[in-house]
Amino acid sequence: MTSSGINRREFLRILTIAVAAYPISTLAEKRQFKPAIKKYKEPWLTLSAVQEHLFPAEDDSPGAKDINALLYLRNMLATPDFDKEESALIKNGVGWLNDLSTKEYKKTFIQLDSAAKEKVLRRIESSNAGSRWLSLLLTYLIEALLTDPAYGGNPNGIGWQWLQHQPGFPRPTTNKQYFKLNKLKYGQTRTRTTKA
Repeated sequence: MTSSGINRREFLRILTIAVAAYPISTLAEKRQFKPAIKKYKEPWLTLSAVQEHLFPAEDDSPGAKDINALLYLRNMLATPDFDKEESALIKNGVGWLNDLSTKEYKKTFIQLDSAAKEKVLRRIESSNAGSRWLSLLLTYLIEALLTDPAYGGNPNGIGWQWLQHQPGFPRPTTNKQYFKLNKLKYGQTRTRTTKA
């Protein structure tokens, strides 16, 4: 519960509704979808635990696992033109988190109970880099909740159903995903022209 009287879940719900009309493709315009590997190791185990803590499932709402948040994040990070600094920040954040968890509790983040996870995340949040790291993870959680299932998140439109959102039409098919729209019929890439 925040000092304003709403909890994290309600805040995310309000925030998600507010940005639902914003096209996700503009947030990830230069990224390409690439299927993720099913067997996860670090840093993915810790990132998954953070996502679940930030966006847990409840009786009436999906959680991070339900919306395939980790798969979506992996897909975005795996694209060849993904911002290298952003990728490094996301992966370095796992190291900071586990270092702090080990220092405070002698356990890695995934071994902590919910109360200890909250305390560690609050400590991470107090630094500029940590705050940026959590902000990025929340951004990708919201994208996974709102994206078209063709991109790896929001399977079967579970996020849309929870928010009672009607997606736009036409929805992308595998051959009309946003990163494929720049290709001409014969495989050439369109060049952008800018007005002087």
